[in-house]
Amino acid sequence: MPIIESVSVAVPIVPLDKVTSFSNRTVSERHYCLVKVRSTDGAEGIGFCYVGNRAGALARVAVEQLLAPLLIGQESRRSEGLWNEMYQEALLQGRSGAVMRGISILDTALWDLNARSVGVPLHYYLGSVHGEHVPAYASGGYYVDGKTPAMLGEEMAGYVKLGFRAVKMKTGRLSPAEEEARVKAARDAIGPDVLLMLDCNNGWGDLPTALEYMRRFEAYDPYWIEEPFSPDAIDLHARLAARTSVTVATGEIEVGRWRFRELVDAGGAEILQTDAAVCGGISEWRRIAAHAGSMGVTVSPHWFHDLHAPLVAATPNARFVEFFPDDQVLNFRRLVDEQLQYKDGCVLLRQKPGLGFGFDEAAVRKYAGNDAWTVIRK
Repeated sequence: MPIIESVSVAVPIVPLDKVTSFSNRTVSERHYCLVKVRSTDGAEGIGFCYVGNRAGALARVAVEQLLAPLLIGQESRRSEGLWNEMYQEALLQGRSGAVMRGISILDTALWDLNARSVGVPLHYYLGSVHGEHVPAYASGGYYVDGKTPAMLGEEMAGYVKLGFRAVKMKTGRLSPAEEEARVKAARDAIGPDVLLMLDCNNGWGDLPTALEYMRRFEAYDPYWIEEPFSPDAIDLHARLAARTSVTVATGEIEVGRWRFRELVDAGGAEILQTDAAVCGGISEWRRIAAHAGSMGVTVSPHWFHDLHAPLVAATPNARFVEFFPDDQVLNFRRLVDEQLQYKDGCVLLRQKPGLGFGFDEAAVRKYAGNDAWTVIRK
């Protein structure tokens, strides 16, 4: 029986090569919280999350002082009980944000540990729908100084040349006319048969503004509009969904099954982008996906393709993995020892036990210092 012996935590800070912007913020570095959970039989599972572009130590404190001490000495396969105990312990400190990300990181590490302890890839341990590969879309189209609509179109066409049949770009930062020019350039470059996703990153604050953009975008047949409003504006998501022909997708920074139930029940999204590293871990992600499936809603999770590929593979109502072909924006890629491979618009599932990869310890030391890891024991 695998008993949890220790939890290690580190927060590397990885600079971006190019300062990069979204609809309403600009990022020059990314903070990640990493954990390793080790059992007395020598198995080790990993978990991780993006914790913003400053104050990543908040997640470290949540793991080190609040959550990890609950796990030491516990049976790792008692994952449902451990999730409940972490959640109850965190009720006063925060049911979202850095604390819930701490729960997510540790829960992920437990699933990884348990799958590794029996020598099974995570997608099979979860009960796989797909065994070899899952569909993916190429994610990019960020705002960088000097980047013209023509250059954006070339970027999107480049992803199609790599074999992807679905691509995503950012929107919402510029005026409606300027954003229409960007969307048109992307559509012209990729042709009519490739899916084009638009990501607004909470860029709009009211329905009239959103409709002004969407009426321009509809002519270019976007597959979805992502995160048009603040995650707290569930009513605005539902009202936009009722007024546009474009499917509304959201949920990447939403947490907990209760908020997702509210979002789905309100008609605020037909595609959920639930992020297992944010929402409460693999355990909570599976609960959310199951509820969405019962409502006819699909799931295409946000961000970490290394984490979400096996989850999509084991979820009947999951459609896409978000894939980043380079490490410019998802520079977490610099912290792992093996990159996820892709072919013909799909990512290839790792066949090693658990998540199938580990941290590159030299890279962790580079970005978090030689004493990167804090170890929590009994």
